[in-house]
Amino acid sequence: MDIGVLGAGTWGIALAKLLCENRHRVTVWSALPEEIEWLSGGHEHKNLPGVKLPRGIEYTADIEKALGADFVLFAVPSAFVRSTVRAASPFLREGQIIIDAAKGMESETLFTMTEVIADEMKKCGCTFEPKLVALSGPTHAEEVAIGMPTSVVCACSDEECAQSAASLFMNSCMRVYTNTDVKGVELCGALKNIIALASGMSTGMGYGDNTRAMLITRGIAEMTRMGLAMGCKRRTFMGLAGIGDLIVTCTSQHSRNNRCGEYIGRGMTYKEASEKVGMVVEGYYALEAAVELSRKYGEPLPIISAVYDVVMNGRKPEDALDALMTRAMRSELD
Repeated sequence: MDIGVLGAGTWGIALAKLLCENRHRVTVWSALPEEIEWLSGGHEHKNLPGVKLPRGIEYTADIEKALGADFVLFAVPSAFVRSTVRAASPFLREGQIIIDAAKGMESETLFTMTEVIADEMKKCGCTFEPKLVALSGPTHAEEVAIGMPTSVVCACSDEECAQSAASLFMNSCMRVYTNTDVKGVELCGALKNIIALASGMSTGMGYGDNTRAMLITRGIAEMTRMGLAMGCKRRTFMGLAGIGDLIVTCTSQHSRNNRCGEYIGRGMTYKEASEKVGMVVEGYYALEAAVELSRKYGEPLPIISAVYDVVMNGRKPEDALDALMTRAMRSELD
């Protein structure tokens, strides 16, 4: 198959490598000409040291060239999905399957990323109904790029479309499942990054495994309650996009959100912490949407709200944790 990958960050490049090794024809687009230049020249990504990229991958700064494909993979940060769709829309055509690998929610609209893509395509004059798939799961680019085994989920309301997308990625290192609960899969991808910020903060404050396990367990409870209020399926939150991705994002040093939270727990501001991480911290961009969803559906999200207070309002992490721990007693059973 011909596949156009929009975005040349670590995740886009890791997926492009996997797809090329699966014998697909892959073209990677970046809005940054200098990024295309060093990828084409050195066949490696500066943030994936030691990973040699297949020479079969083509790189371009011309978005039209990347979109003459059977499948289009959006792998740009969530904050840039809408602007990328705007640039791509004149060249998208009916019948293409569009796969979104970005994890986040748009704060102004509360749209998931596939909803952002559909909305912007319509605004740009596309008259056909796009085939949209959400890709999610426990996948650090650093490990996918070197072929460490993992699983992901391809979510689409059309099972056949989900299977078509899943077949692109399947190999001995990547097992792919399908799911028709697109909203649930995408909600997991957005909210788990915020819980990972909380997990990192606890580490930065000097706490250990017990605290992290508490945050993961109660974090998935928050995510599930929010999802059920929005009509999502409970099992999605117990799957790869939910608890699977939450565990890896809350426990790994590969996780930008976890590392950013750790720096905040040590006393840095969010701005200082994100600059030290040096890459996009998706949890930050999901915070406004998550808090607004909590208000809209009347569903309390105590951990997420605590992270919001620390990151957005400058509350001390120690005070936020103390407030979490001293809330009124309640049953674990909903």
